[in-house]
Amino acid sequence: MATIDRQATTLALAHALSAAERGLAVIPLSRTKLPALRSPHRDDPTAPLCHGECGRFGHGVYDASIDPLRIRELFAAAPWATGYGIACGLDPHHLIGIDLDTKSGTDSSAALRELALRHLFTIPETVVVLTPSGGRHVWLSGPPDVVVPNSAGRLAPGIDIRGAGGYLVGPGSRTEHGAYSTAPGTAHLAPAACPPSLLQLLLPPPRYGRHAAPASAGQHGQGLVQFVLAAHEGQRNTRLFWAACRAYENGLGLDLTEALVDAAVRTGLTEREARSTITSASRMTRHHP
Repeated sequence: MATIDRQATTLALAHALSAAERGLAVIPLSRTKLPALRSPHRDDPTAPLCHGECGRFGHGVYDASIDPLRIRELFAAAPWATGYGIACGLDPHHLIGIDLDTKSGTDSSAALRELALRHLFTIPETVVVLTPSGGRHVWLSGPPDVVVPNSAGRLAPGIDIRGAGGYLVGPGSRTEHGAYSTAPGTAHLAPAACPPSLLQLLLPPPRYGRHAAPASAGQHGQGLVQFVLAAHEGQRNTRLFWAACRAYENGLGLDLTEALVDAAVRTGLTEREARSTITSASRMTRHHP
């Protein structure tokens, strides 16, 4: 049974509610920085994939909310929580976190400066969160129609990216390694817009024949893929199903299947979910993938 530090939990809840007032969806975290509530399906290996549709807590970042009542309910269900996580990629900020780690042998801050010089961008004045290990989380805001995936070390050694489906430990959280806090002079700021050239670096390179629609699919096929890529949480299956139906109705189903699957995976669906949805669309339109 987790040790309950009521003062830390009360402070974490207060900070989480304050973040929610700024439009940042939050979840309670344990001292290990993991979601404080375990999955209600953990003991049932046959349970279908669930992102909270069951109505219970314990679905990680999918529990995140800006509703004060729901946040209080989440913390009440996890009285051992000592921190909170801020979900990335959601309205209105579409938060992107640049995690500058302090792993042995790496200088992530220098690596980011080198990238900025090489690709001609500057990090704007924005929220910066200081971590107990001496690292920094730089908060940026992304465009609403762009899905930035999570990555670790892809941009440069020691630089991790928190995007759609990920979360950042919020300032005011306490972990087993110490407390998170905002850097002086940044607490009042809103997440600044991500520089376009940096945003391009955060996106995976095109894999032609997969998420890019094949040339034979034409402009309409490209539009359907982009429609799926623009999906947010709660829209993913619906958008994918609609796009797949339109693809089959226009004779593009077979050509676009892999591109649509890849686009759906980039928004947060699993490949199994995506293929199942496309199969349903093919049946609805009386086609077979």
